[in-house]
Amino acid sequence: MMMSCGCGSIDAHTHFVPEHFPGYRGKRADAPWPSTIPAQACHRHVMVSGSIYRTISDHCWSPTRRMADMDNQGTARQVLSPMPELLAYWLDADDGAALSRFLNETVAGLVAQAPQRFSGLGSVPLQDVDRAIFELDYMRNELGLSGVELGSNVDGKPLGHPDFVPFFQAAAHWGAAVFVHPLRPAGLERVVGPALLEQVVAFPGELGLCAASLITGDVLEKAPGVRIAFSHGGGTLASILPRLQHGWRTFHALRNSCVEPAIAARKMFYDMLVYDDATITRLLDMFGDTQLMIGSDYPFSIMDFDAGARPSRLRVTEAVRRQLVEGNARRWLGEAAQHGLEAGALNES
Repeated sequence: MMMSCGCGSIDAHTHFVPEHFPGYRGKRADAPWPSTIPAQACHRHVMVSGSIYRTISDHCWSPTRRMADMDNQGTARQVLSPMPELLAYWLDADDGAALSRFLNETVAGLVAQAPQRFSGLGSVPLQDVDRAIFELDYMRNELGLSGVELGSNVDGKPLGHPDFVPFFQAAAHWGAAVFVHPLRPAGLERVVGPALLEQVVAFPGELGLCAASLITGDVLEKAPGVRIAFSHGGGTLASILPRLQHGWRTFHALRNSCVEPAIAARKMFYDMLVYDDATITRLLDMFGDTQLMIGSDYPFSIMDFDAGARPSRLRVTEAVRRQLVEGNARRWLGEAAQHGLEAGALNES
């Protein structure tokens, strides 16, 4: 069981799934619209296109069950984001907008039940950038959500593609936190073994490619002030970054198209969901101690039950430990100023 890491800890990477979904009201008879049906006690099957996608427990939708676990784990607050498959970029834009609106109102309702314990990230139909910006406006300015979860690609198009720059500019304008999660990763045809290896083997490479695309696409320069966080420690980015840095110094075309990769990478945030303390130390060296946050993947089977205890085992100062436990997450969520946790203050020992 995850042990307490101190007061105020924020778990930046947790997921929710609604207990029920509305019936499909779109125009496509074969649309892969999600639904749930009863399973064993306190569980439901998530159904997509007539097949069971995943069996979930009531921890996915019950704030009471979540808060009981949080108390046992010593977690002060969870950041709730949709189960990534629900982002559903493969739906028609109208259907995607309807599903996003339902998810956003659902997570807003969860947050409203315990606003001191939960922050909410919503969904947008990023297959249609204009609709995505419209929904981001609604979720941020009407529902009061902290930000948005994005999949790592939109039907194969990387987030660093120029088409998505207006969305990131809107996120910067409205101060919305952005959380990137792997979704339908590249390279699955080369994975040998059971289907669950998608999460174990393919997710890190997918995130590394996505993060690299945001760097080489110069997205942080085109959308100044945008706060982007990557799940699963940014995947393979820490291994790719030295090569990107060398390429930037070597090739004029790359140097002329984006800012220095090492500088861009240290402007983004990353959870520490890498299941290994030594790897977290490597991420601290690579990305900086102001950019890492706790992440557990609660309540799914791949979650790190030790996530909350990891900051206390690292060889860092107490000031840095506080950053990792809550300060960096607050800055990413846009709460730094109101809590006196500006980056400069956080770096004081």
